Amino acid sequence: MKASKYLGIALSVVLAATAAACNQSEDGGSGSGYPNKDLDWTVAFGPGGGNDKLARKLVDILKKDKLYPNNIAIENREGGSGATGWGYLTKKKGDGYAISTTSGSFITSPLVAKTGFTYRDFTHVGLLASDALFFVVKKDTGISTWQQWVDKAKQKGSVTIAGIGEVNVDFIVADILAEKAGFKMAYVPFDDQGELITALTSDAVDGAVSNPSEVIGQLDSGDLVALMFTGKEALPKYRDVPTAQSLGYPGLPTMPRGLILPPDAPKEATDWWIETMKKVVETPDWKAYVEDSFLAEDLRWGPDFTKYLDETNSIFEIVLKARKKIPR
Repeated sequence: MKASKYLGIALSVVLAATAAACNQSEDGGSGSGYPNKDLDWTVAFGPGGGNDKLARKLVDILKKDKLYPNNIAIENREGGSGATGWGYLTKKKGDGYAISTTSGSFITSPLVAKTGFTYRDFTHVGLLASDALFFVVKKDTGISTWQQWVDKAKQKGSVTIAGIGEVNVDFIVADILAEKAGFKMAYVPFDDQGELITALTSDAVDGAVSNPSEVIGQLDSGDLVALMFTGKEALPKYRDVPTAQSLGYPGLPTMPRGLILPPDAPKEATDWWIETMKKVVETPDWKAYVEDSFLAEDLRWGPDFTKYLDETNSIFEIVLKARKKIPR
């Protein structure tokens, strides 16, 4: 009896070890087989904006190059300057199969409102690029230079400027420009780029700040005119559009385009996404997207992305406190 009992125990140990070895071989050593489920991809803003376009391009590359083995369901969960979408992601705590992309309001919204989260709560995969802004007006206003805009704004007494997000980088840039140029403005936030364009072209607002990729069509068609670009260097396609620095407004913030997982995402999921995104940014499709969208590629993975977010948060906090946008 004893010999039979010990033989059974030994056999169980061997079978368990064999199964573990097979599992390790099949999933690359993670022991979990990640990824082996469908992916829930949240876009925290409406269709057509820079956040939405980035997310859909990444999904396209993942599918085209067969980098993600299961289905990817992408959904726009806009509202509250991104708070609705990222709030949804916080409820997926510990889940490696939910993901989202970032923007400026990923940092600013928690600074000015009770969102229930901050950027620190999420698992940081990587920063991919930074996105500067165009300051645009409707062409039939007759305004073609920044100085003409400033003169008209002062003459009018107060102007309305549209942007994406309640207190996003769009707001910060518009507010800094108004203060430094000496005109008064009311900021009008939108969650959907289509609604912003409609407001601008229907004269519901006087001007707008927008990522280049979001207004290329209207600039090329001649419906809108760009008066300023907030990036460090003029864009090759729009060399006639002066930079903010050349007009006397250096150091304006840009939009961080990055990738995040829910709070406390599994390490194997985080590691997998970092390694996979390193492959994505080497693809011709990604290189073309960066160029066509006028992005500045800026690759920072894991802890380096966290450090970038810490530094950017400090800058935004100083600006928003100075403008009394952060509740005491």
